[in-house]
Amino acid sequence: MKKFDRPSWSEYFMSITELVSQRSTCIRRKVGAILVRDKRIIATGYNGAPSGIRHCLEVGCLREQQGIPSGERHELCRGLHAEQNSIIQAALHGVSIGGATLYCSNMPCSICSKMLINSRIVEIFFKEGYADPLASEMLTEAGIPYHQI
Repeated sequence: MKKFDRPSWSEYFMSITELVSQRSTCIRRKVGAILVRDKRIIATGYNGAPSGIRHCLEVGCLREQQGIPSGERHELCRGLHAEQNSIIQAALHGVSIGGATLYCSNMPCSICSKMLINSRIVEIFFKEGYADPLASEMLTEAGIPYHQI
């Protein structure tokens, strides 16, 4: 019998976040996120401006123009984060995300972490870190495991 190499579930879902991130309209960082429950994708999201609003690709990056470092002053940005868009997509379609796992190309920031905690996400997998130590503090306190893979 021939043995096949298959990606683990985490590797599989993480690779899908990379594809989702390619839809991003952010100039600084392309981020993709997917919410998974029972090995099924229930929502996806990527970072970019809200629907109907000009994208940073068209008008430039407000954060770059003002010299705002990564991980600071999240409110000064035209875009939504990938995690926020995945939560919104689920809500728009009436899909509960309680009990789901988040796969994201970056570690969630503190704002997204608060949203994920209250959304009852049970675990987070991410590829790259993010300069926001408050996020990991809150996730740890909430008992939500997070893993860099």
